[in-house]
Formats: sequence, C-alpha cells, structure tokens
Amino acid sequence: MTRRARLHRDQRGATAAEFALVLPIFLLFLVGLIDVGRYAWAVNQAEKATQIGARWAVVTDMVPSGLSTYSFAVLGGVPQGTPVTTADFDKLTCQSTSGTVSCNCPTGSPCNFPTGVDAGGTLAFARIVARMQMIYPPVTADRVSIDYVNSGLGYSGDPNGPDVAPLVTVRLGKPGNPMSFPMFFMLGRRVPLPSFSYALTLEDAQGTIAN
Repeated sequence: MTRRARLHRDQRGATAAEFALVLPIFLLFLVGLIDVGRYAWAVNQAEKATQIGARWAVVTDMVPSGLSTYSFAVLGGVPQGTPVTTADFDKLTCQSTSGTVSCNCPTGSPCNFPTGVDAGGTLAFARIVARMQMIYPPVTADRVSIDYVNSGLGYSGDPNGPDVAPLVTVRLGKPGNPMSFPMFFMLGRRVPLPSFSYALTLEDAQGTIAN
C-alpha cells in the first residue's frame, strides 16, 4: 500500500504529459494564423493586380479596336461636338476565350459600331494581363474581363482620340486555383479567392506603356 501511495503522489512526467495534450491545439492555432496570413496576402496581391490592370487599360491602347477608331459624327449620325448617348453606345465587354479576344455588347444594348478586335486590340489585352501577372502571377487571360461603359464623357468627332471616354472596369474572376492550406486541407477543404473589380475613367487610350 505504501508503494502504491507513493506512485499516486509521483508527479514526475506530468509536465510532459500536459505538454503533449496542449501541443496539438497550439500547432493548429499556429498553422491557422499562417494560413490566414497567406490568404490575406493573396487577396491583397489579386486586388492590387486588378487595380494595376485598370490603370493600364485607361492609359494605353483600347482593346475594342472598332470603338477606338469609330467616328460617331461621320458614321453614327451623332452631331459633331455633342456627347455620345447610351442610345448609340451603352456598354461593351471584352474577354479572352481559348486564346481569342472578343468584345460584345450585352443583349439589347445598342451596338451600331464595329465590335471587332484587331491584332492591336489583342495585344492591348495581352499587355494588360501581363502587367497584372507581374503583381499576381496566377492571373490568366481567361479570368480577366474588361467592361467599357458609357460615362457621358467625350464628344462625337473628337480628332484627338476616341469619341467616348467610357468607365473602364477590369474584373478578375476566381483568380488562380483555390488555395490549399494545411489546416483546411486536414478538414478536406480548399479556399477559393473572391472575384475582384476596379474601375477608372478612360484617359488618353494611346500607347503601349503606363506609369
């Protein structure tokens, strides 16, 4: 009985046992903090890439080549020097599908101007994507779309640039593959990033580089 009582009172190894119980919880908490940090960093990169893409889109050549060179005064019947209304141009969306860049008006939206994309427009789209990839490498062309929406700025027959100065919105949808995090991986989950968008008003829309 005396030996059994001493065994019950023996505290040697208690610290190691308690540490073994706490260690898994501590490691899970630590890995979770790392996961959250990685996720926040990826979100920040994707968001900044979208902003840079929009900046590039408004100060370099337009992707919709037809809209860029179309004269609403000569060909569209809009009086010289007046703003182009939404009745003549409302919205145009450009995107890349299987390596082919195209621009289309939404169903029911006026599209009386050429919506084709020439080699220059295709290169303009590629340059925007490449600039975004410098900030966030997982960006791919098929995840990027660019909206040109009539802002009421510009005027018909402008001799120095496009007749319209639309609001340009660059969108980055589902950027990159869902991220695998150790903590979530153990739970059998992958975490997708949200979609991003950023809009600026068209500026000179000429050239191949931006600040």
